Amino acid sequence: MPSSRLFDPPVIVSNTVLTKHTSHTMNRYFSILAVLTLCLSCASRPKQSPQTIEAAMVAALQWQEANPIQAKAPTDWTNGAYYTGVARAHAATGNPVFLQAIADMGERNDWQTYERYFHADDVAISYAYLYLDEQTPDVANLQPTEAWLDAHLNQPHEWKAGSRSDEKTILWWWCDALFMAPPVITEYAMRYDDRALLDTMYTYYRETYDLLYDQEEHLFARDARYLWTGSPDDRREVNGKKIFWSRGNGWVLGGLALMLDELPQDYTHRPFFLQLYREMATKIKAIQPDDGLWRTSLLSPESFDHGEVSGSGFYTFALAWGINNGILDRGDYLPVVYKAWRGLQAAQQASGKVGWVQNIGADPQPASADSWQNFGTGAFLLAGSEVLKLDN
Repeated sequence: MPSSRLFDPPVIVSNTVLTKHTSHTMNRYFSILAVLTLCLSCASRPKQSPQTIEAAMVAALQWQEANPIQAKAPTDWTNGAYYTGVARAHAATGNPVFLQAIADMGERNDWQTYERYFHADDVAISYAYLYLDEQTPDVANLQPTEAWLDAHLNQPHEWKAGSRSDEKTILWWWCDALFMAPPVITEYAMRYDDRALLDTMYTYYRETYDLLYDQEEHLFARDARYLWTGSPDDRREVNGKKIFWSRGNGWVLGGLALMLDELPQDYTHRPFFLQLYREMATKIKAIQPDDGLWRTSLLSPESFDHGEVSGSGFYTFALAWGINNGILDRGDYLPVVYKAWRGLQAAQQASGKVGWVQNIGADPQPASADSWQNFGTGAFLLAGSEVLKLDN
């Protein structure tokens, strides 16, 4: 994709800074070290103001609303991820265009979830319903969401029984599920002050963690097919390393930020989620490519040597959220987030369309300037919703 250097901010030294610095420390001249430090600081900051970031987010929304797409239905997980980004965009900006998009979508969908009560993907759309209900009560109908949650968490299913011989041996058997259902359950539980519901969510989350989380790499396998056993039959990258999918881990880290934003400070299992968030954030920071955007294969960037927006958007959102909430060190992570945001900017076209999004899949695959998906737009909106707060 285009070099991020085209989007680097100009290095500007204001007269005010010069005058103050001169009068207090250096009389007439900056030292070479001071100049380099100032330039590096400016280079780590975004070119765009919060207002311009918001404008880019509005453009992305307007393009996506004019170009609807979904994998299966208007209530499917792709729209769920997209409208989660729309909800967070409204929360960050207060711009009514975002809230209206959710209201219009909900009316079109009659506030329904998708059809599979046993599949975490099919409640992702309810994050936006819950947000709208919080902002404008008595507009959204939450009964379909309540019915889905009851069925999902309480009705028996073969995935829960562990009776299958394939990878679907637990309820949330793929790591993407940790974005789709847990944030919705958390929002709902906090709405009705139901900590028992949080505990149920934790039980199923912990099953996924125990099965798919790699304690050495601090990353999630997408599902059990990608677990590493040391066998010659293990799936591995061309460089011999484990396969860790960028968007899959983006789902997890982005979902953690959404959950931690709502979980009470005194909730029994909050330390577990916080520790997992910190471990993954540290890993993602350590493997960020120089141009800011993560590759689709996290440990084999050479497999598809270009940035990818959906995974990178979720990482940018999650890391910026950590800075804004005092969980991640600002000095360490701010350059990472700004570099990533510049890469995301480069992927947005003049029309508002967000490209460089890997298509629907389960493992690392290439993207292109013209490949797009609504969940990629959602990731872009999520990133923008936290990046624009960084200087506030």
